[in-house]
Amino acid sequence: MSDEAAPGFVRVRLDLSYDGKDFSGWAKQRERRTVQGELESALRTVTRSAETFELTVAGRTDAGVHARGQVVHVDLPEALWAEHRDRLLRRLAGRLPHDVRVWRVAEAPYGFNARFSAIWRRYAYRVTDHPGGVDPLLRGHVLWHDWPLDVDAMNAASTRLLGEHDFAAYCKKRDGATTIRTLQRLDWLRGADGVITATVRADAFCHNMVRSLVGALLFVGDGHRPPDWPARVLSAGLRDSAVHVVRPHGLTLEEVGYPADGQLAARNRESRNKRSLPGATAIGSGCC
Repeated sequence: MSDEAAPGFVRVRLDLSYDGKDFSGWAKQRERRTVQGELESALRTVTRSAETFELTVAGRTDAGVHARGQVVHVDLPEALWAEHRDRLLRRLAGRLPHDVRVWRVAEAPYGFNARFSAIWRRYAYRVTDHPGGVDPLLRGHVLWHDWPLDVDAMNAASTRLLGEHDFAAYCKKRDGATTIRTLQRLDWLRGADGVITATVRADAFCHNMVRSLVGALLFVGDGHRPPDWPARVLSAGLRDSAVHVVRPHGLTLEEVGYPADGQLAARNRESRNKRSLPGATAIGSGCC
């Protein structure tokens, strides 16, 4: 995965959002509807290209997960980019299905890589404990938890998870991928409408990490576990059967952060380094 386009190509950044309800996740799959599949198909159609130009994404999302601030890059032939650049955004709007929208198309700065240049990803998970359930207009984006939730207890438990740790206890293991991550922010806020939003930001996430953390913290919020329990699970380093992976529809990728243009190359090198904690052995680079 190169940090610059090949000779004769231009690297293009696309910012997009999508409703994940009817998608089998980001990554294209044979005979399944995915965001990558729809977007690559639309690009091929509107540029009248015989070949498919493959997209690189900042953070792969699972089936049912939404995105408000997803970022991808694609390398296009220079002549094709020159021909279509001024009309590409509008043409994509006319070709893409209504549950995917591209909001910005621009030539990327030198060294930009949608995945490896990112310095953080910010997700939101939304849940309500209203005894009547979820507002029907929000049902595709908010989880209903059928127990009253103590937001202060959830915030107290969340604070103990911040920093760089091995999150193996909260991740679905993948061969050759490290589960060491730096959790930069994790807090909960109840809105005026009663919806409780968890804001979760890290340099990267391993598979199922956010939904597992939310599942553990909901158990604290409803009184089934004490505030120190999620941190004890983290320290144990093993999947705990009591930690449930909550449903995907409450999760949204809100934003991806990147450094200044002059720092992109250094960030790419850092992201590719194998990570380990003091006294631990690195086991490969992880997925976003």
